[in-house]
Formats: sequence, structure tokens, C-alpha cells
Amino acid sequence: MTVSVRPRQLVLALEHAESFAREDFLEGPSNAAALALIERWPDWPGGAVALVGPEGSGKTHLASIWAEVSGARVLSARLLGETEVPAALATGALVLEDLSKDTLDERALFHLINLAREEGVFLLVTARRPPSALPVDLRDLASRLRALPTVGLSAPDDALLRLLMMKLAADRQIALDPGVADYVATRTERSFAAARAAVARLDEESMRQHRPITRALASEIFRNDPE
Repeated sequence: MTVSVRPRQLVLALEHAESFAREDFLEGPSNAAALALIERWPDWPGGAVALVGPEGSGKTHLASIWAEVSGARVLSARLLGETEVPAALATGALVLEDLSKDTLDERALFHLINLAREEGVFLLVTARRPPSALPVDLRDLASRLRALPTVGLSAPDDALLRLLMMKLAADRQIALDPGVADYVATRTERSFAAARAAVARLDEESMRQHRPITRALASEIFRNDPE
């Protein structure tokens, strides 16, 4: 007897463009201080500041907003040691992204901070931990990092988490019903990373089953998750 086996629907992991425009930034208590800092530019203490927060907390979005208005160049901290420091500061403003102990070139960073100060260049550093907490051997660099004004971004409240899910869905060209967003938000960790993962699960399962994203589908996906 011949048995017909229906092939399983495969879901391709496609990249989804995320808007970093000012009008798409979601404001809330968790990011109010950081947003105020960005909008206060060029009135920054010393011309250099750091935005610190967990993955997906909005650091890159805020840095993109500032780069747009300031004409800043954006440079990954991982590439700093391979980049000519004067060239990195050539536009008069620089975003140094994702500074960490794994991406740290101490001498290059020390040179960058000093030259930015000497030439009056604005510097915005993003990191998951305060730069002052980075383990460095250069004592003068440690002093510079301790003096760097730092503003933190924290976990979103419930209202912001729901709005974030709806924005992430819109970035995927999905109109997520507010009721579905409410249901999922109560069944996920209160973090930006969890919101991204939840929206991705909804999208992928919707495509796999050829079903719209509804409360019923969300219930099937998240019913075993802790509330």
C-alpha cells in the first residue's frame, strides 16, 4: 500500500527591516531619560555620553536618531582597532556601538576619547554594561570611562511591551490585533528580546500553518508558557 506523506511546510528565516526613524521610536518610562538626552544634544556634558541597556532596549534606535540629526558616523567598537581614529571623527560626531570587554581595544579607545575631546567632537557610546565597569589595564582609560556620563535604559513596562510587539509586527508587515498583543504580553518575559522572539514565533507559525494571527493561534503557541 502506498502512503502519501504531506511534506512539512518550511519557514525561511528572512531578515525583516526595522524602522529606526524618530517617529517610530516608542516612548515609555524605561527609556525617557535616554530619549531626553538624545533630544538635548548638542547640550551634552563634555560632549561625550553613553547609553547603557540590555539587548534590544532601544540603544541602536536612539543612536540612529542622533546620527541622523548630528551627521555622526556609526562605527562598531569591534572595528575600532582597525580604523584610523582621525577618520572616525572626521564628521565631528561619532556613534561607537556595542562597547564590551570582547570588543575593547584599550589604546585605540583611549586615543579616540582624547582626540574627540581635543577636537570638540561629539561621541555617543552604546553598551550593555556601564563603560566604567569594563575591566581595563590602562589606568588613564579607566579614569576616562568613569567620567563618561551614562544614561540607562531598563525593561519595558506592560504598556510599552504591547506597543513594541505591535511595532515589531508592523515591521514584518503584520497588523497585530491589540487583543492578541495583550494576550501574548502577559505570557512572555518583560524584555525587548522576549517581545522580538514572541512576534517571530507568531509570524513563523502563521506562515507554517497558513493561518492568520489570531487569539486562537496565539493561545495554541503560548498556552503552555508561564503567565
